[in-house]
Amino acid sequence: MKKSMRAKRMTRHHRRMHKTSKLNLVSLMDIFTILVFFLMVNSSDVQVLQSNKSIKLPESHAQKAPRETLVVMLTESDLVVQGRKLIDVAQVLREDDEIIAALDKELKYQASRRTTLSKAEIQNGRAVTIMGDEKIPYRLLKKVMATCAQADYRNISLAVSRMPPEDNKPGLEG
Repeated sequence: MKKSMRAKRMTRHHRRMHKTSKLNLVSLMDIFTILVFFLMVNSSDVQVLQSNKSIKLPESHAQKAPRETLVVMLTESDLVVQGRKLIDVAQVLREDDEIIAALDKELKYQASRRTTLSKAEIQNGRAVTIMGDEKIPYRLLKKVMATCAQADYRNISLAVSRMPPEDNKPGLEG
């Protein structure tokens, strides 16, 4: 049986419109490759210290980026070294000693784990970062710093929250 022109046209149209679609993955792979390289390059610039919700760091206009060092955290209730609770703050404040025995013992243990020192560490002492809430008593901070210095952790850094620079404030002229 002979098909009419209209039937032939409809058959051609059906064949053309009902083909399965193909996904072109080449351009998609290019985008993901560029995205991976971008993320790899830019991820190395960010350094974040251990965070703790119970600690509100003091604010500062510090320009130096933090380094990875031994971290001593001072919360309102606990003294923590590298994420491990050592002693209660209330107990430390009750004692009259300037040196905190539990912290001294832990710092000496941490020092014994890494015996080789660089020239800067020999000259300045081992590096430690103290993360303390902005409301901790100065007496407690002084005890922690004295204990760190006594255990040869003399390169002490205090962790702060970085504030934006004050370049555009009115009334400040240099």
